[in-house]
Amino acid sequence: MQAATSWDLKFRSTNLTASTARSTNAMSKRVNFLCGYRSKRFSFRNGVSVSRTDWQSSCAILASKVASVEDPGGLADKIAVVNGHKNSSVDLSLVHVETTNGKLSQVQPLTITDLSPAPLHGSNLRVAYQGVPGAYSEAAAGKAYPNCEAIPCDQFDVAFQAVELWIADRAVLPVENSLGGSIHRNYDLLLRHRLHIVGEVQIPVHHCLLALPGVRTDCVSRVISHPQALAQTERSLDNLTPRAAREAFHDTAAAAEYIAANNLHDTAAVASARAAELYNLQILADGIQDDTGNVTRFLMLAREPIIPRTDRPFKTSIVFAAQEHKGTSVLFKVLSAFAFRNISLTKIESRPHHNRPLRVVGDGSFGTAKNFEYMFYVDFEASMAETRAQNALSEVQEYTSFLRVLGSYPMDMTPWSMSPTEDA
Repeated sequence: MQAATSWDLKFRSTNLTASTARSTNAMSKRVNFLCGYRSKRFSFRNGVSVSRTDWQSSCAILASKVASVEDPGGLADKIAVVNGHKNSSVDLSLVHVETTNGKLSQVQPLTITDLSPAPLHGSNLRVAYQGVPGAYSEAAAGKAYPNCEAIPCDQFDVAFQAVELWIADRAVLPVENSLGGSIHRNYDLLLRHRLHIVGEVQIPVHHCLLALPGVRTDCVSRVISHPQALAQTERSLDNLTPRAAREAFHDTAAAAEYIAANNLHDTAAVASARAAELYNLQILADGIQDDTGNVTRFLMLAREPIIPRTDRPFKTSIVFAAQEHKGTSVLFKVLSAFAFRNISLTKIESRPHHNRPLRVVGDGSFGTAKNFEYMFYVDFEASMAETRAQNALSEVQEYTSFLRVLGSYPMDMTPWSMSPTEDA
């Protein structure tokens, strides 16, 4: 393996086009990248892109031998998917020309406002989240992008597509909870879609028991909420509503909305204090979570990545699949690539390999065994602007058949408390 100043990362993406190829002048030390969808080499100073476009190209996919997941809804055939995917079916007639009395109307020229820079952080941004107003995801969107326009989506997949279709500028989606663990659906969607992680935000979960005004706790015969919220308040509900049945609902705030919309006097919901305010419910009990250290981590997603820096703590997220012929020690070797460079891992998650769920091992003499095939998601505390992170991924590539950088982004270092005002 070559030194850090000249190593090659060979990109073999079969999904990306050659239309974005260009070269960038390099100064001082250089790190050379070769993208499969580019036709020539380009260099970055110390391995860091000097523009957003170059960094987007370099971190999108490191090496891929895995077939892309087909879109069952045929969405990829209808639109130009972000990051250079299918675009042969795009209708380039973007300007609608109107006619007046059979004559073409004059097309308005661009003005200086059309060329204005992107809005400031959080200002005028449209941010998609899963749920309805009052959900914890809405609070996460507000913390990640203050003063943004929060756009509710009924499913996680819809939030991804809203950003890809330019309906929203960002998406803020949960990936793990300190008590409930990982949200596996969003890990799978990270691989299926081509969005980039540009940040993270952590939100304390402060549950309340909500009901219509005038309803007493002893009158509640049913409690509805998201399954995780019910599990996180189990002991409290046993004390508050011991005889009430518990029913799973797809969202905490949606459960509160359902009670208000249907005027249910025998039903309570586990949701946030903001949900009580929005849907005119009373708080029967405040702070009913069984564990006060209940925190949910959200990812901030965008169409384009941010340029990694070293002036503040960064985290990088990757996903990879191990090579079959490397044996069972592949995962150890991959993790060693980070350990030897003193890079701390904060998360490792395995998910079934959807395109190849089983792998047959052994020979005919002794029979065969079927092992599950996995994709591994890893978060580590280092920026892709650091040489040690670049060298670690260069070594990891030797043991993997697929390696993709999901994002290199600032860590959430803001302090938080479990006070009720924090979740509003």
